[in-house]
Amino acid sequence: MANMKTPHDLNCLTISELEKLAAERMDKQTRDYYNEGADSGSTLLENISAYQKYRIRPRVLRDISSIDTSVSIFGHKNSIPLGVAPTAMQCLAHDDGELATARACKNMDIVMGLSSFSTTSLEDVKSELASHPGALQLYLFEDRPKSQKLIQRAKKAGYKAVMLTVDTPVLGRRNLEIRNQFTLPKHLKVANFARDEDDNEMVDVQEKDTPSTTTDQTNHHKPPQGPITFHTHAPNPTLCWDRDISWLKSQCGPEMQVWVKGIATAEDALIACHHDVDGIIVSNHGGRQLNGALATIDALPEVVAAVRSHTGRKVPVHVDGGIRHGTDVFKALALGADFVWVGRPILWG
Repeated sequence: MANMKTPHDLNCLTISELEKLAAERMDKQTRDYYNEGADSGSTLLENISAYQKYRIRPRVLRDISSIDTSVSIFGHKNSIPLGVAPTAMQCLAHDDGELATARACKNMDIVMGLSSFSTTSLEDVKSELASHPGALQLYLFEDRPKSQKLIQRAKKAGYKAVMLTVDTPVLGRRNLEIRNQFTLPKHLKVANFARDEDDNEMVDVQEKDTPSTTTDQTNHHKPPQGPITFHTHAPNPTLCWDRDISWLKSQCGPEMQVWVKGIATAEDALIACHHDVDGIIVSNHGGRQLNGALATIDALPEVVAAVRSHTGRKVPVHVDGGIRHGTDVFKALALGADFVWVGRPILWG
């Protein structure tokens, strides 16, 4: 087979082999944090296995000697219909963390999504990306000024879009994370919240700002205060379509697109279209939030059908979760996705 390229490592030919090698090298706390799903992990596993239910009907004699796999995203011509999904705290896996991911995305000409809870600041990552496009994954905190500052920083740095995570009203139960009492090692930090840039001065993130979201006192809900961590601030039970999507669009302006990440039903897809979002990502947070939710590839067809039935402008539909093979990408596209995102395999690499 003269056209077969020699791989870099004959012991690592597949994503599953990459996962195994990564598991051998990572410490237990990091491995468990990256790889765990919520509760029993059935949704995490079904994200992967569900792809095997779908069979390909190949056409032949179609002359594929010259093909173009590129696709437009965020105004950029991406080399393939695949991007790097935002995943938190990448310096747990490698000292270069998000910077290494940015370099790889730039070299491969694919778009990068950056987690708000990155271990490298959004400015440093965008500097590494240079003119290459990036999107910032965003949680809308109850302490709204904190999110507002992050949006303004992303806009100033040149990010092309924000991906609002909408599947985290409460935090999924991750048993290994609880058992391990997961915390960042002392030499790492959640870089985007390590300082408050008001007046260009460093401010201790433990200052207690007054939350800007009105809460119902009858349910005894108290907004989080103190240091910003994923466990304390990412969950937000107060989010709603009418108030928060319009506010986010007003903050992003024409400079940054607004995408919603975490749509899994036709009903929510239509609501997203009515609120004029720029894109939808079918996602269940990698099975880390609600165990028992549909595998994303199973949720995809109804979301696509709903979006296509919408009479307004065309809203692109992307999908993430469980993609481990090139044929998985093909199946997602065949079922109506415009683009796919890959998360955990990047961490393993």
